[in-house]
Amino acid sequence: MRPVFEWNLGSRSLLLGKRTLIMGVVNVTPDSFSDGGLHFERDRAVEHALKLLRDGADIIDVGGESTRPGAKVLAPTEPSSGAAAATEPQAKTAITEKEELERVIPVITSLKQKHPDAVISVDTYKAKVAQAAIQAGAEIVNDVSGFRWDRQMPKTLAQLKCGAVLMHMRGRPEEWRTLPPVSDIVTLVKRELREWADVAVMAGVKRERLVLDPGFGFGKNFEQNYPLLKRFEEFHQLRYPLLAAVSRKSFIGRALAREGKDAAVADRLYGTVAAETAAILRGAHIIRTHDVRACADAVRIADVVVS
Repeated sequence: MRPVFEWNLGSRSLLLGKRTLIMGVVNVTPDSFSDGGLHFERDRAVEHALKLLRDGADIIDVGGESTRPGAKVLAPTEPSSGAAAATEPQAKTAITEKEELERVIPVITSLKQKHPDAVISVDTYKAKVAQAAIQAGAEIVNDVSGFRWDRQMPKTLAQLKCGAVLMHMRGRPEEWRTLPPVSDIVTLVKRELREWADVAVMAGVKRERLVLDPGFGFGKNFEQNYPLLKRFEEFHQLRYPLLAAVSRKSFIGRALAREGKDAAVADRLYGTVAAETAAILRGAHIIRTHDVRACADAVRIADVVVS
């Protein structure tokens, strides 16, 4: 049985645990690893979001900056502990704040006009983008940096009183290939998620507004993702709702390799559905996915087992 939570988004709450919720991905970027700019134009992005809602998505996650492996992002030097203050940025930002706003705000605004009841999340690590997105109609901020890359993010989230996803990432995307090995990745991720969540709560973010994501693929090598999936239920020890985002990730491509060649992104659907089902059976409350229709079918079966 999954623990049941009420995720407070401000103006409304989502019940988590009775059934698995699906977060559909809309990348408003020209360089996403998963769709390579297919939905970069506003109208195409909105059309795709509406299709995801018809396919069964409960939440639409709109992102305007790619954090694929090797991407340059605005990332301060990481503190040695969750409570330490961030230092000045040392990596060049991939896109400016203005560019990111120009990508995501029109999509959020238009989607809310066409589907006023839609629950929208903005995938950003920049506090000003988060603030503008919430003002435009989003209700959730999904921050891949765990609220650490922009020192204003925890304070901003506390003021916005919206829902938030705190994701775990090791290092920055351009550093992933050179990160030192870890003896127990699950223990490391649990400890750091706990520390970072505590920092957010101390900054004024209410516990009932937080969901945690162990960050599959983000600073974890191929082999480290499998223990995260196999031992996913251990993250319930943190006593927060859990999100799993395994869709089309590289470790799935490696697992599906044939003749020494990893499966291409387009050939990872069945492996993705299998990994998403495993995460649900291990207690995930929310699945973030590109393939909503397939995930929705899997959810209907998996939820019979976990309910």
